[in-house]
Amino acid sequence: MTKVANLFKRYKKVIAIAGLLILLVAIAVISFGVPSQTLTINSTALSETETKLMRILSEIEGVGKAEVMVTEGAEGVEGVVIVCEGANSLMVRNDVINAVKVALKIEKNNIAVYAMN
Repeated sequence: MTKVANLFKRYKKVIAIAGLLILLVAIAVISFGVPSQTLTINSTALSETETKLMRILSEIEGVGKAEVMVTEGAEGVEGVVIVCEGANSLMVRNDVINAVKVALKIEKNNIAVYAMN
């Protein structure tokens, strides 16, 4: 027991610093959280609305491949982001915006269309 007490006295500062570091790490994990696997899986899953919209948009002449993200709130769709191959054409971009506007009953200012790389 005396050896343990002597070691503790001898390394008192090191033990205190180690304890402080553990406490800081615990606070950081509690404050910022740890990314969960579920979050990653859910962020890549497409909703039924997104799937239908992608299918419709890809059928419009000139659109090509399309990726869609729909943001939904308590009162329905709040915004849509579309990335498609044909978005460099103003005509295609306009067709996409009009199709999304009608399909989801949202305003044009809630729709963003970008060209795909």
